[in-house]
Amino acid sequence: MRARILIWLLLPVLAAGCGGERPTIANGEPAPAFDLERLDGGRATFSEQQGRVVALRFWADWCPFCRREMRELEPVYQQLRDRGLEILAVNVGQNHDRAARFAERVGYSYPTLLDPDSAVARRYGVVAIPVTYFIDREGIVRGRILGESDAATFERMALPLLETGADPAPSPSTASPVPAGARR
Repeated sequence: MRARILIWLLLPVLAAGCGGERPTIANGEPAPAFDLERLDGGRATFSEQQGRVVALRFWADWCPFCRREMRELEPVYQQLRDRGLEILAVNVGQNHDRAARFAERVGYSYPTLLDPDSAVARRYGVVAIPVTYFIDREGIVRGRILGESDAATFERMALPLLETGADPAPSPSTASPVPAGARR
């Protein structure tokens, strides 16, 4: 248990890498493209998501918040996917078997993508998990949730993007649009 807590606390340092500047994704900028292996086989690319609102979630099995959060998001996904919401759960830095065991235990139905070398997480500037980026139908980043979320907060971020394409209304405690020009 202590080892997992230590790893969780050190993740921001490890994710930052050895020097260099981390990418900055400002609200209103195009989301970085990706091409990742799907847990269920095949590949998933960012370009395939065109025309959908995407919630791009970064997680790992050792994350103390991810299990509960991913279960809570399942009903939101079931309710909103026919309106154009796609949740993509990106496993960061772990192999296929670990991600598969976690997904089976948790029991969610939205797609799991594998980022074993954390390359996509780095492109998005992820320094801690969980984190979720909300991307509109045109591929523009409109907001993010840093840390653990609940179904109500997630829905509050997704609904405006599904309905009008407007910026989501963040919860003051857990969600925030990515400020233009902000650095992480």
